[in-house]
Amino acid sequence: MPCMVAVPGSHTGWTFITNHARVLAAIADNPNIRIRDIAAHCRLTERAVQRIISDLEQDGYLSHTREGRANTYRIDPDKVLRHPAEAGLTVAALLSLLVRDETDRMGKPGSQSPRLAGAGGAS
Repeated sequence: MPCMVAVPGSHTGWTFITNHARVLAAIADNPNIRIRDIAAHCRLTERAVQRIISDLEQDGYLSHTREGRANTYRIDPDKVLRHPAEAGLTVAALLSLLVRDETDRMGKPGSQSPRLAGAGGAS
């Protein structure tokens, strides 16, 4: 049984990152993550996470395959971001800012490029 990610404390006020980006980053970090764990990590309800995943799938940023009772998600790293101010930027570029690889988490020297799990092997 995989261990759950520590849930960050609550926050009030504005933030730089949208809930859609947070959910996408959680999935990039673990393509087999459960909705329950995404919700806990992102401090959202499970229903909100389901809506966000639906939005991301509907617009082609994300797809999933069912494996038994679990989902495995796949992110399209080449999909261009929606807002005109980010014209030309891809999901991979966004995730390079949001997802840290295991060596970064552990504070060990190593690759600085993020691990885009479920992103079709792109880095």
